[in-house]
Amino acid sequence: MIRSSPSLVRPRGGLSPAPRRTWLSRVNWGTPAWLCFAAALALTLMGLAAIGTTRPDLVPKQATLLVVGLLAAAVVVVPSHRLLQWISWPMLVLVIGLLVFLLIPSVPDFVVRPRNGARRWINLVVTDFQPSELAKVAVVLSIASWLRFRRNHRRLRGLIPPLLIAMIPMGLVLLEPDLGTALLFLPTAIAMLIAAGARIKDLLIIGLLGLLGAAAMSPMLRPHQRDRIRAMWAQVQGDTSYVDDIGYQGQRAMTLIGAGGVSGHGQKQAARLLHWNHLPEEHNDMVFAVIVTRWGLFGGLVTWGLFGVMALGGLLVAAQCREGFSRLVAIGATTLLLTQMVVNTGMTIGVMPITGMTLPFVSAGGSSLVAVWLLIGLLLNVGLRPPNRLWRESFEFGPEDDVRE
Repeated sequence: MIRSSPSLVRPRGGLSPAPRRTWLSRVNWGTPAWLCFAAALALTLMGLAAIGTTRPDLVPKQATLLVVGLLAAAVVVVPSHRLLQWISWPMLVLVIGLLVFLLIPSVPDFVVRPRNGARRWINLVVTDFQPSELAKVAVVLSIASWLRFRRNHRRLRGLIPPLLIAMIPMGLVLLEPDLGTALLFLPTAIAMLIAAGARIKDLLIIGLLGLLGAAAMSPMLRPHQRDRIRAMWAQVQGDTSYVDDIGYQGQRAMTLIGAGGVSGHGQKQAARLLHWNHLPEEHNDMVFAVIVTRWGLFGGLVTWGLFGVMALGGLLVAAQCREGFSRLVAIGATTLLLTQMVVNTGMTIGVMPITGMTLPFVSAGGSSLVAVWLLIGLLLNVGLRPPNRLWRESFEFGPEDDVRE
């Protein structure tokens, strides 16, 4: 007697059901998010070489942090959009709580380690953790989650909640003080609001009010922050009176950038130039000056070009995304990374005040490197993951929407 193969036996009631398609079977492997990943990896490897120019002892630690960042990005790729929306609010509450914790004067120094008068780091024994870096991810997810199911941001008063989501962490970070990181939140929020369909005239009104508020709050800046702004302005005017004082770091950075020429110098010669010019924070905030010293104008253009590739990949991911939350996450992550690059390289070449901002993927630092790789993980999550079967149209508004409002 010949027995039928189980695979050939049809269930009662007709044809066998079609195999269930999993998320992995529908992955969009051709996503432009890979451009972001490739650019980020190239920048991190360039950072390892630049850090090794003057601080070879930090290279093993930074390489380990790269592995941690890659693992963090891989973990972020897995959750669904719905889960990311759900965790965005607890993450924002946690981040705000940690930022408040940093500012409590009674917290012992061995828990919150002050550096140069700033309270930005929490001691985790094995490493230091900077909550403001996690705040970048939390703000992007929370604003995207808030705007996803709302339309009132088409009116002026509807802009207040998403802007508050950005401004509360921004204000706490500014009190640490950390002017550089604080500068990232508003451009990111505004870019996400534009992508969500907010009216440009309303955003211009908010921007004007923000400038007036910033001018009114300028007395709240710390003395060294006001000094850095004065030094930058004097530098632009050709005034050298601050060169040996508050303008020393900026002047050293520009001198080394000029010394790099077109093609730069070898590692040993670049290390000598950096040593004898005494550039502060050359492995961290001023790492772009190290890149140009070692690889010249070519190295600087390659750095900017890689960020350009990253921005292009992020915008293409947003353009191809049909689901609103994911589109906003892609816009927010891309804007934040690009803004941070502009602020860092701008202060290094002397067109922006020194703010203590790291260059994403390139500067030495644990929390900053892991945080930017988390943003790359979000871009990969959006690009690789296909939309749900029941997805809501992204933000599309016409004249009839304006009439209804």
